[in-house]
Amino acid sequence: MAARATSKTSESSDKVSVICRALRRAIIEQALEPGAKLPEDSLGERFGVSRTIARHALGQLAAEGLVELRRNRIAVVATPSWQEARDAFDIRIELERLVVRQLAGKLTKAQIAELNAHVDAEDRSRGGTDAVSIRLATEFHILLAQMTNSPILVRYVSEVAYRCCLTLSLYSRPHSTECAINEHRAIISALAKGDEAKVMDLMHHHLDSVANRALVAPTPQRGRDLLDILAPYADDVASDRVVKLTKVARRS
Repeated sequence: MAARATSKTSESSDKVSVICRALRRAIIEQALEPGAKLPEDSLGERFGVSRTIARHALGQLAAEGLVELRRNRIAVVATPSWQEARDAFDIRIELERLVVRQLAGKLTKAQIAELNAHVDAEDRSRGGTDAVSIRLATEFHILLAQMTNSPILVRYVSEVAYRCCLTLSLYSRPHSTECAINEHRAIISALAKGDEAKVMDLMHHHLDSVANRALVAPTPQRGRDLLDILAPYADDVASDRVVKLTKVARRS
C-alpha cells in the first residue's frame, strides 16, 4: 500500500516537473509574453493532467518568479521590474560565488566533462535567438549549483537564476554569446585548477556584466492561443524525458 502511494506521488511529481520545464522554456524564450494567462484547465488539456497537478506546477513557477498567482486562481506570466531584477542579480552574485567556492578543486572528471558538454551546446546555439542562448546560459549556472549536492543552494540559485533569466529575455540588449561562452569556459578552467579566489572573481565579473545588459524595454508581441504556443515545448520536454529514460534503461 505504501509502495503504491509512493509510486503515485513520484508520478505526480514527474508530471509537475514536465509542465514546469515546458513552461519555463516557453516563458524565457518569449513564446508566452508577460501578462499572458495560464488557465489550469488549458494546461491540463495540453499535458494530459488534472487541474490539481497543473496548479502545483504553477505554484512552483510562482516561487521561481516566472508566474504571478492572482485572486480567483488566475495565473499569468510575470513581468519583473528593472529594480527587482537588479536586486535579484545582486543576490545571485553572492549565491553563485558561494557555489564556485564550494566546487573549486572538487569536481570530478565526469562533472567537468558534463559542464564542457553544456557549454558546447551553448556554442552550437549561436546564431539562433537570444532567448534560447539566455536559457542555456542560465541552465549552466543551475548545473553548477546541482553539483554542490546542497538542496538549499540548488533551490535558491535555481529560483533567483530563473528570475534573472526572465528579466534578460525581456529587457536585455543584443549581446555577444561568444563572450558569455568564453566566460563559462574560464570558470570551468578555474574550477578544475582549484583556484578558489580566481573563480569567485570570475563569477562576480561574469554575472555583473550580464546584469548590466538588462536595461531595455521589452518588445510587444501579438496574442496567440495558449495550446498552440505550448505544443512544441511540451513535445520537446517529452522527447527529452524519453531519451533520459532510455539511457537509464541501458545502464540497468
